[in-house]
Amino acid sequence: MSSLSSVSRRTYLLSTLTALSLLAAGCGSGSVGTTATGTPGPSFVIGTDAPMSSVTSFAVVVNSLDAIDANGKSVSLVSGTPTVDFARFNGLQTLMDMNDVPVGTYTSVQITLGAATLGYLNTSSGAPTIVSEPATLTSSTITIPLASPLVINQTQPVGLRLDLNLRKSILVDGSGQITGQVTPTFNIAAVAIGDDGAYLDEFDAAVVSVNTTAQTFVVQGPHGRQFTVNVTGNTAWDNSESLSSLTTSSIVSVSGTLDKADATIDADEVAIVSQNGFYATGQVTYVTPATGTATSFDLYVRGLLPTTTGLTLGQIAQVNLTGSENFFIYRMHNTLTQFLFNSSNMLAGQDIVIGGPATGATNSQAVTVKRVALRHWGFNGTLVTTPTVSGTFQMTINGFAGLLVPQTVTVYTSSVTKFRNGFTALANVTGNVRVVGLLVKDPVSGNTVLLAHYVDLLN
Repeated sequence: MSSLSSVSRRTYLLSTLTALSLLAAGCGSGSVGTTATGTPGPSFVIGTDAPMSSVTSFAVVVNSLDAIDANGKSVSLVSGTPTVDFARFNGLQTLMDMNDVPVGTYTSVQITLGAATLGYLNTSSGAPTIVSEPATLTSSTITIPLASPLVINQTQPVGLRLDLNLRKSILVDGSGQITGQVTPTFNIAAVAIGDDGAYLDEFDAAVVSVNTTAQTFVVQGPHGRQFTVNVTGNTAWDNSESLSSLTTSSIVSVSGTLDKADATIDADEVAIVSQNGFYATGQVTYVTPATGTATSFDLYVRGLLPTTTGLTLGQIAQVNLTGSENFFIYRMHNTLTQFLFNSSNMLAGQDIVIGGPATGATNSQAVTVKRVALRHWGFNGTLVTTPTVSGTFQMTINGFAGLLVPQTVTVYTSSVTKFRNGFTALANVTGNVRVVGLLVKDPVSGNTVLLAHYVDLLN
């Protein structure tokens, strides 16, 4: 198997990526005892991951995910047996699942994994492609103790933050080539509402109903579960829209926190990514023409709703542009949105979401849309210059995104940039990093730049 190299030509990428689901964790092994019973309380699961540069997909069946107390009694934290793509997220946190489980103190977590596949960049000959093949797990039943117990109560939701480290999980040989063996390595922590690890950076869901009087709307999330979203006068709406703009054909992206009182979602940001019942999200792999106003672009599809169109997860879709599309940037509400992101400023490597009628997506080579939104994504790479007093540094991007963005990029930080996972400030940023932010074209110089929301140390 091959690791990665850089190319600047158009890349056609073929892989199998599963739908958005749930992340889980582990190291060590054990067995689950009897099932815990009693008064239920709400528990949630937040998922994220640490990337490995050449891996695009690690999909595995999660047969079970259980919390275990000191007496060996267990409770399930997930619904069903979902197939999970652990490489779906890159520096962003999302709500994976929420269930009522018996009140109690749980000191460890156990996961049982089933069949798995691994997608990776193959650059051994010709144009790079993504190969998908069975993965070999070194252990399928895994138990990990919690440094701080998960204490379920009736007063407010608590949960787990599950962080998969692909860089440490996927084994390579002496020459750095992927072997196909996986030893799942995770960081698991109990989190409470208000903790940074419980924040929802991005939660995509379809609108089921709207109550303008109560200032709420209901969405359908993972496993068909419905969630109530609360909005207030402080909730920011992208694209100058509002609660009254929502219909049962809307698909939204929500950022915020779980409410302490009733496990609803308190939104601080809402974007309507589709008003027509169809959306897809992923990375731009090629823009046509390469300069000037784009007439089409290729999208590597990572998320999709509904799944019954002509698009397929892990495949390339060609999106045609007519000039009538609405372009905007998630979490940006000033006039710079149209200045920084439009049909003349699209770049390979950008993470976007498209929305429109499902009838316009029956042919994956001729998709028509009404909305195109730029969103945050994690770009991992290596510093090539040290941070300056003005808040910038330069980096080269590695892995899948590095094929799409082979040039050195300048990273801009600001007062709202957060430094995580070992970094505490701009001054100590060095070595291997992940920058979660917006990839844009400087409209003056034409250079590719990153506007940083998070800057993480990659171990």
